Amino acid sequence: MREFAFKSALELRNGLLKKEFSAVEVVSASIEAMERTEPVLNAFVTRTPELALEAARACDMAQANNEPLGPLHGLPISIKDLIPVGGVRHTSGSLITKDNIAEFDAPVVERLRKAGACIIGKTTTSEFGCKAVGDSPLTGITRNPWNTGKTTGGSSAGAAASVAAGVTPFAIGTDGGGSARIPASFCGIFGFKGQFGRAPVYPTAATPTLAHIGPMARTVRDAALLMGAIAGFDGRDPGSVSAPIPDFLAACDVPVAGMRIAWSPTLGYGRTLPEVAEITEAAAKAFQALGCQVEQVDDIFDKDPVELMQAEYYAGVGTRLNNYLVNSRERFDPAVAGSLDHAMEQRIDDYYNKVFARYALRERLRRFFEQYDLILCPTLPVAAFDTGLNHPPELPERDMVSWVSYTYPFNLTGQPAASIPCGFTKEGLPVGLQIVGRTNCETDVFRAASAFEAIQPWSQHQPQLPSI
Repeated sequence: MREFAFKSALELRNGLLKKEFSAVEVVSASIEAMERTEPVLNAFVTRTPELALEAARACDMAQANNEPLGPLHGLPISIKDLIPVGGVRHTSGSLITKDNIAEFDAPVVERLRKAGACIIGKTTTSEFGCKAVGDSPLTGITRNPWNTGKTTGGSSAGAAASVAAGVTPFAIGTDGGGSARIPASFCGIFGFKGQFGRAPVYPTAATPTLAHIGPMARTVRDAALLMGAIAGFDGRDPGSVSAPIPDFLAACDVPVAGMRIAWSPTLGYGRTLPEVAEITEAAAKAFQALGCQVEQVDDIFDKDPVELMQAEYYAGVGTRLNNYLVNSRERFDPAVAGSLDHAMEQRIDDYYNKVFARYALRERLRRFFEQYDLILCPTLPVAAFDTGLNHPPELPERDMVSWVSYTYPFNLTGQPAASIPCGFTKEGLPVGLQIVGRTNCETDVFRAASAFEAIQPWSQHQPQLPSI
């Protein structure tokens, strides 16, 4: 069988369109890679090889009959297990829902199928997406391909691990507080969340004002290709953006010279370990060589908005799952249950004070972006740490979520944001740089990420998994 691992989605698509190989060959190789790496990584909760091969055969038949081909024609992909795929197990990483079968496709899955993508499986997530590390009571630990003793980050754990390991060129993740960007940073891939509502979310999420769906890929252009396929208005999502879909791929070729960039090592409150700070600062300064105006700004926010995040996120999940918390508590991840309890103890006036503070935060950032096109900052304050922990030991005062202090602010405000690989620690662990754009300006994020990728490419770096 041909070796397609680590080829980009665009390379595979071009080869498929030229009939250098078939969709069945590409998908079969992806399935083989999934089976080969799964005993080491534990990245999939449900594998769907027959579903993928059926779609691949349909792609080959359509091409043989000279029918119109979709933008993702014949490309293998995975779906995070917080997103329903009709007829497939939909567990959300929990023992409580381990036997659920999805009754229908989410809008993004409908679009992927129509675009010709071939779904090889559902990837692991922390329980209901509530933790920023890669384990759950249902699936156990998902391991980082760069060091299998380290966490992938979460909650899009399996998506990041499998893409980094070359199983598929890209994957669909979710991001309610950093859940695509966190594991992208730890696993050395590109993770992107568009403007809130750019890719529709349905069924309604437990965190409906925070949830994003987005691409995770080994290259910026692959993510742009995938984002273009899933974006667009859908009436089932009341937050869905009703506007023309930007050309994300074309944006990758637009020069960045003259862009006004704020480099913020702390956002006003963060604390980053020295090695990560050094790597991300060097990456930010590289934009000067691209002709950008880079200025260090330390006070983007006046304080850490973690309480706003915890109030909104865990109150939503806790309300949705309250019956299970009361009657099936022993089946929950204890750390998740504790966070849900705390959020559910809020008084209604305390909760709404945080809602109003969130609107003030949005306005503060809107005014900030009147002076800048982009914000650059570390994606995370640390590189990947040991599995089995809920937060990095280097930051002992941080709880289950507050240590991801650079990602959740931009779920509260809704701006597009991405994590791009920008270097490796002395231990060989990836480090991510976060790029945040103005409202509705995903194209600026893709412009900047693509320009950085051109001068500091990363996709040629491949993890070496231990022998099985």
